[in-house]
Amino acid sequence: MKQLASLCERVASTTKKLEKTALVADYLKSRTTEEAATAAVFLSGKPFPAWEETTLNVGGALLWRIVSELSGRPETELTAAYRQHGDLGAVARGVLPARNLERDLSIVEIQRSFRQIAAARGPAMKGPLVRDLFTQVPPLEAKYIIKIMTGDLRIGLKESLVEEAIATAYGGPLAAVQRANMMLGDIGRTLELAAAGKLAEASMRMFHPVGFMLASPAESAEEALSYFQEPMVEDKYDGIRAQAHCSGGEVRIFSRTRDDITGSFPELPDVLAGLPESVILDGEIVAWSYLSAEPNEPGRALPFSALQQRLGRKKVTQEMLRKVPVAYLVFDILYAGDQLLIEHPLRERAKILDELLAAPRVQVALRSAEPQGLLGFDPQESPTRAQLIRAPVFRASSPEELNRLFDGAQARGNEGLMLKDPELPYTPGRRGRSWLKMKRQLATLDVVVTAVEYGHGKRIGVLSDYTFAVWDGDRLVNIGKAYSGLTDAEIAEMTKWFLGHALEDQGLRLAVEPKIVLEVAFNNMMRSDRHNSGYALRFPRIVRLRPDKLPEEADTLDLARQIYARQGKA
Repeated sequence: MKQLASLCERVASTTKKLEKTALVADYLKSRTTEEAATAAVFLSGKPFPAWEETTLNVGGALLWRIVSELSGRPETELTAAYRQHGDLGAVARGVLPARNLERDLSIVEIQRSFRQIAAARGPAMKGPLVRDLFTQVPPLEAKYIIKIMTGDLRIGLKESLVEEAIATAYGGPLAAVQRANMMLGDIGRTLELAAAGKLAEASMRMFHPVGFMLASPAESAEEALSYFQEPMVEDKYDGIRAQAHCSGGEVRIFSRTRDDITGSFPELPDVLAGLPESVILDGEIVAWSYLSAEPNEPGRALPFSALQQRLGRKKVTQEMLRKVPVAYLVFDILYAGDQLLIEHPLRERAKILDELLAAPRVQVALRSAEPQGLLGFDPQESPTRAQLIRAPVFRASSPEELNRLFDGAQARGNEGLMLKDPELPYTPGRRGRSWLKMKRQLATLDVVVTAVEYGHGKRIGVLSDYTFAVWDGDRLVNIGKAYSGLTDAEIAEMTKWFLGHALEDQGLRLAVEPKIVLEVAFNNMMRSDRHNSGYALRFPRIVRLRPDKLPEEADTLDLARQIYARQGKA
């Protein structure tokens, strides 16, 4: 572990991508294949390969307590160290005592300890194992063990650079390394294949999420059509992006953050399990209304606030299924049968998807899964079965046609449009110009900052996370929290102001005088118990500081309620 920790220090000390890659490649070549494979996983910021379901389940509170106990330092000193570094691993290096150790634990032994910790149940069993591990390593190694455990290596080394280092170290084509890693979901196994010259033998491992293709914003129809002349156009739905893996009757659904969300939507696997071959689908899960549909429509998507009730639940009741039915709107296919399709142009993938969903066997399965609502159900009773729907595709070759489609999407209650180049492949994890999004103008509120928190990473030592409020009569009620939108210079300036106007020091958080007004944009609003306003903003970001406004001129909870009511009618 000593050599790996030393490597991480060197990688963190340079901003040059090529130098980082060369350092990692040299290190990998110097280790055995087993050690190099384990190191590749660790250098990707994970304790275990991505495809594995194994998790450590060791929270920051437990790590903090163990570091505190082993250091013997007072809580105030640890808090001050965290403010300075913004990282518990760096704190551990600074406060843990140096030790005279007989030998250096290997990274293979470290991962073996990780597996023992993962297998233990609860903090009472995990705590002694974590403590024992920290007593066997010096502070520098403890720093990076903590970083790996928390999934936050933070040395400027993305998994893509580890892929480049593997290609450099073992002479394989980078594209072949990337493809193998994507199919396997295991960068350690990818390294083993590269070392053996067998990258071509990689085969698709189902039930681990592939990176999602991302879109860039377009401000107008004219701008969008400057990138490609006749795009494939779809509505942009106000739901959650979801990747469905279906094989052998088993179905798993993953969010864009690569979390398994199957449990939040237990009715979807029944609909998807009937597909005749192994597939990976890309689409959007939306809350679905059968009562608001126009004639001949299968239903209509509802605002995200309706879907919010279903998210993060370990158990979804029949009542919730009835109250908030969902649909899975499929717009792409990444894998079918035994063929990876991402390198095919979109027009070919669309044809394969259409043929799959039009197959007689699938049609029978879909008809058997149709909610009664489509067959003449009691309109007072919402169906409890989900729908699998091919997202409608339109064509537009002029700004006028595109604007008409945009107006139609918004009339249906959707966010706007997605425009896609039919001739380009699916590029996981990339945000380019082959997919564009046109969205409705964001709602904004003028709010008052009530509390601030210290940032981490590049924002160590500055107050960059702002909790903000609106007026409810003569009192301020919190309605959201944002950390993006201001420049580094603005954050530095505001940090000085907040430190001089703190009302209460809560460790890593300061309650501050409510004098700073911000303009905050957000996608929409939802009911929430998180804030005392009863509402929360989805994807809030700071548009600008408003030094021209007094705190008393900030917006009110009544206005927020009006925005919430309007979006419910959209």
